[in-house]
Amino acid sequence: VSFVLLMVSVMLMVWFERKLISDMQNRIGPDVAGPWGILQTLADGIKLFFKEDLIPENADRPVFKLAPYLSLVPAFLVFAIVPVGGDFRTGDGTVGLFGHRTFLQVADPPMGILLFLALSSVAVYGVMLAGWSSGSKYPLLGSVRASAQMISYEAALGLAIATVFLTGGSLSTHEIVSSQSGWNWNVVTTGVVPFLVFLVAGTAELNRPPFDLVEAEQELVGGFHTEYSSIRFALFFLAEFMNVITMSAIAVTLFLGGPDGPILVEQVAWVWPTLWFSLKVLAFLFTFVWLRATLPRIRYDQLMDLGWKVLIPLALGWFLLLATLNVGRDRGWSPLVVVFASVAVLWAGAAMLGGAVRKARAERLALEFESDEVLDAGDGA
Repeated sequence: VSFVLLMVSVMLMVWFERKLISDMQNRIGPDVAGPWGILQTLADGIKLFFKEDLIPENADRPVFKLAPYLSLVPAFLVFAIVPVGGDFRTGDGTVGLFGHRTFLQVADPPMGILLFLALSSVAVYGVMLAGWSSGSKYPLLGSVRASAQMISYEAALGLAIATVFLTGGSLSTHEIVSSQSGWNWNVVTTGVVPFLVFLVAGTAELNRPPFDLVEAEQELVGGFHTEYSSIRFALFFLAEFMNVITMSAIAVTLFLGGPDGPILVEQVAWVWPTLWFSLKVLAFLFTFVWLRATLPRIRYDQLMDLGWKVLIPLALGWFLLLATLNVGRDRGWSPLVVVFASVAVLWAGAAMLGGAVRKARAERLALEFESDEVLDAGDGA
């Protein structure tokens, strides 16, 4: 069921992105295959399936064939821990199906969030091995970029998730959703900063615009999958959009209450949680498409500066702030002491962040000045 749901969601996601981008660019978009062009993705998949599968002469053939699956399989496994429905307001999240009570998620391991972080790290190997095994310089450069980018933003992503664990006290996705029932969403209880850090870091880890330097056609031809064709290219394409849907579902689960929402019609009460979950995920998907249509691609140095010098210090500082507030609450500190400690943590974090940003800007300006002097000297000669 999870496999079918993801496949249909990917097909609709590709159609949704192409249609929305075409509307933003005042174009028609796909409108031939099926009503409103909704079957265009299926037609493209069939076309790729029957194309010739080419493997470069210098490629490491076993690794070249394995790489697409290392990118695709983790997305399937991560979605298995996401609760896509269930009444968490008046019940324990179970629904009645065919005379049995069950959760609307494939698995609920007690360390579900650690499983998500581990599997998202495995996907890096698929990208890296795809570029390295191609035997070509452009895919290799793209894969090195992808690996550095994904590893950098994995740290910020983990710190944002740590604030959720600190507040909810559990790594189980089911328990995290249960703790947010009744509008007690983590986007409010942990503050909006971890949510924004997770959104930016997730966008970078997915290699979505404006962080799509991995597939910068002007610099790298086509990125790490330049040498792939036929069904293997389709697997990378499928993995990319599947990861977008999975990351959106994880964000909804961690910060927006998962399927939590009001029951408007009691006669079909079991439908509403799944409907609210789908609408929240759709809002994230719209945001990803909107960012692609709106923002230009940033430079690689800006990408790394944002990850290491802004997002990681910001997420770490906010985590320390929440930890200070929790300790003060548990030990019965006076509100004045808690406020003083919080201000001290915020001030120290802001000072370190501002210093790092100013230093990076000064170094970049110095390098640009030196390069301009070298160019002027060359022109004079």
